[in-house]
Amino acid sequence: MGKKNWWKDSLIYQIYPLSFKDSNGDGIGDINGITSELDYLKYLGVDVIWLSPIYESPMDDNGYDISNYYKINPMFGNMDDFKKLLDTVHEKGMKLIMDLVVNHTSDEHVWFKEAVNNPESKYRDYYIWRKEPSDIQSVFSGPAWEYEPKSMEYYFHLFSKKQPDLNWENEELREEIYKMINYWLDLGIDGFRLDVIDLIGKDIDKKQLADGPYLEERLKEMYNKCFKGRDIMTVGETPGISIKRAQELTAYPTNYLDMVFQFSHISLDEEQGKGKWFLKDLDLKELKTVFENIQDTFKTSGWTSLFWSNHDQPRAVSRYGNDTKYHNESAKMLFTVLYSLKGTAFVYQGEEIGMTSIKFDSIDEYKDIETINMYNEYKKLGFNDEWIFKSIYKKSRDNSRTPIQWDNTINGGFTNGTPWIKVNDNYKDINVKNEINDSNSILNYVKKYFEIRKKNEVFLKGDTIFSDVNSDWLFTYKRIFNDKELIIVANFSSNIEKYEFKDYNKYRVLITNYDDYNISRNNALPPYFVGIYEREDENGNN
Repeated sequence: MGKKNWWKDSLIYQIYPLSFKDSNGDGIGDINGITSELDYLKYLGVDVIWLSPIYESPMDDNGYDISNYYKINPMFGNMDDFKKLLDTVHEKGMKLIMDLVVNHTSDEHVWFKEAVNNPESKYRDYYIWRKEPSDIQSVFSGPAWEYEPKSMEYYFHLFSKKQPDLNWENEELREEIYKMINYWLDLGIDGFRLDVIDLIGKDIDKKQLADGPYLEERLKEMYNKCFKGRDIMTVGETPGISIKRAQELTAYPTNYLDMVFQFSHISLDEEQGKGKWFLKDLDLKELKTVFENIQDTFKTSGWTSLFWSNHDQPRAVSRYGNDTKYHNESAKMLFTVLYSLKGTAFVYQGEEIGMTSIKFDSIDEYKDIETINMYNEYKKLGFNDEWIFKSIYKKSRDNSRTPIQWDNTINGGFTNGTPWIKVNDNYKDINVKNEINDSNSILNYVKKYFEIRKKNEVFLKGDTIFSDVNSDWLFTYKRIFNDKELIIVANFSSNIEKYEFKDYNKYRVLITNYDDYNISRNNALPPYFVGIYEREDENGNN
């Protein structure tokens, strides 16, 4: 058995298989492509790989619509390929967790087919049916109910109509789910990321969806039947819960999950109550307030995750930084400011080279079902293309789904075929090969940063104390553990800003994105500056 709670100080790297690396020229990333690049991930300092779904699926929602939990989607490879990947990951001293999607299945899953074709079968109750629909709306636009003409009833789908929600009130269904979870754990994987797991306790008729009344008892049962006693990690995606609730779900005695993804910081650039497509400028003061709340809430119990991006979010440097003039500086700043907080670091593929969001010319070039549905719905509502595409360019999930840019050859080295989605045009400038060979690159900064983070226990155990919370450009905080103290100083703007660093001579530089820059001498911070400083004692020791 390895180190207890090994996931706390791990660097966890999310792979979106469709877009990572194609090994056979069909334009689709695959398992063997991932295996071929494990040395790169090891070079970067990755401890844990989180693999987005590779199960059998019609790919209506890019694999989050599973038709068989026990089979590998042939487009990605087969079970032998997966076992080779898992073994090689372990041989290289890394771990692998899989995505677990159990709020819903594909409508092509045998359970749902039986539920439709034979309403008297036990599988009918594996899903949620009503004679009349309610007014609940789907996350992917439109009603959350779909009429099924054979039985003249409606089934519930909080996402695509091809993703019917499972009925977690059915004990037999739950046992099937637990059996499947244990199958993968017995195979040797190191844990799960649990997709929209806060929805499995919902009460449809009371319209209590996220963090519903049965969530804790369901998580407890899953923990006892699957996770208990195993040296694994679990992280739950919980977009509908509060910061305090996230802490409760990961703290004794209800710590049935090791951590969750809590999304309070992600929704700050949208008009509250209107949804993700209604944009507003990010208020840095709001962002700092949210992070301060998270750090305070998890100070003594529970554990949190740290992330800017994933397969559902746009690219961080385009969203929060400056992806043109200050691309390099702002990408490094964003990494440092976020991952120097207390929590487990989750990095999304391509983030380490500063990949940017995409702007396709036509809706026909987009692949994401949420984006396509949004376009059609808002056109019907009378919104013009300028408004719609401004929102899509900012928030479409395809922003993060373009292929990894490996080098400056055609298609960025992702495939020698036709990629399933267009590669970003900037691949000749932004790619892994360029950055590995450039000592000033984002990639090599990230590698160096995480080496420092892992060596210094202040990052793992220290308290977080924010300052300058009312500044609309300055982001500063301290990390303190026993007699050790770090201070993180960042300029969240494209301007040179005046700043006085008190007692500067009592600190030494751990890392900065502006080499040899002396804050004290200049009394200012250049655009998107960031630095971590370690306090020295009177004898110059740290």
